[in-house]
Amino acid sequence: MARTESKMIQLGSRAFDFQLPEPLTGKTIRLDDYQNYQAYVVLFICNHCPYVIHVHDELLTIGREYQSKNIAFFAISSNDVANYPDDAPEKMKERAIQFNYPFPYLYDESQEVAKAYDAACTPDIYVYDKNKLLVYRGRIDASRPNSGVPVTGIDLRNALDAVLTNQEIDPIQYPSLGCNIKWKEETIKN
Repeated sequence: MARTESKMIQLGSRAFDFQLPEPLTGKTIRLDDYQNYQAYVVLFICNHCPYVIHVHDELLTIGREYQSKNIAFFAISSNDVANYPDDAPEKMKERAIQFNYPFPYLYDESQEVAKAYDAACTPDIYVYDKNKLLVYRGRIDASRPNSGVPVTGIDLRNALDAVLTNQEIDPIQYPSLGCNIKWKEETIKN
């Protein structure tokens, strides 16, 4: 596990229209099929990362709370499952059932979606406004495993609340910190 920060891509960037399978339902989910939401949240997560496990329950709580406020959420796992079998689609399905995921948990087998978003770590969080333009990227909050800082989701919550009330989001945003995305060898070479 390499501790990696998110890349903090340019605010105002347009969301990449992914088309990914959801292991739980067998359906293919396409971002552009989701219209008329106040915001769109794209979460790069996985099953095994201790940083994701640390904030997992709060991500689900935030997802449940804010989906009811017309915000769409998508969780994506892009890890190399040949070397990290805990992140394989069947394990993703088990996790989505076990924790009653309130949003789609999608599998990015080719890793093209992670590359398009310039995702670097898990968790890596992106919030897009109603026009699918990036308004927030980075961390859920300042908590890390064994840090003694409670998980509150305050950074993500503040960004979502600002979108919902048409307020400016604080331009001072902090990168997420987590495990690096487990790239396939051929992806690294490209």
